[in-house]
Amino acid sequence: MKYLHTMVRVHDLDASMKFYRDALGLVEVRRNEYPSGRFTLVYLAAPGNEGGPYQPQVELTYNWPDADGQAEVYTGGRNFGHLAFAVPDIYAACQRLADHGVTVLRPPRDGRMAFVRSPDGISVELLQDGAALAPAEPWASMQNTGSW
Repeated sequence: MKYLHTMVRVHDLDASMKFYRDALGLVEVRRNEYPSGRFTLVYLAAPGNEGGPYQPQVELTYNWPDADGQAEVYTGGRNFGHLAFAVPDIYAACQRLADHGVTVLRPPRDGRMAFVRSPDGISVELLQDGAALAPAEPWASMQNTGSW
């Protein structure tokens, strides 16, 4: 058995790509349009894990608006739990997200763990790959924001 992907339904594909690809740094490995079903699937992988369909991926499912232009609104992102990614430098990863306008909800005060949310409310955990980094400002004194 192999882990293949986690599917997340998204309301706004452009906003989600700005979060997952541009801010978080995932790489788009495949995109499938299904006009008869009126949906798009975008598969993303962490850098270095792009090698084929059997590498762990995030599948973004975008259901197209109906004939009246109405798009389905998804709720309960917190019920999903979270996605988790190991990063080589937790502080650099959080700074990159902040530079893209993403609020770091649980800052990496401990040099080990942080949480952010996607535009659809999906909680994303970032973990320092290897040993925790030494506490550093501005992260060490930041308070939590909202829920994560």
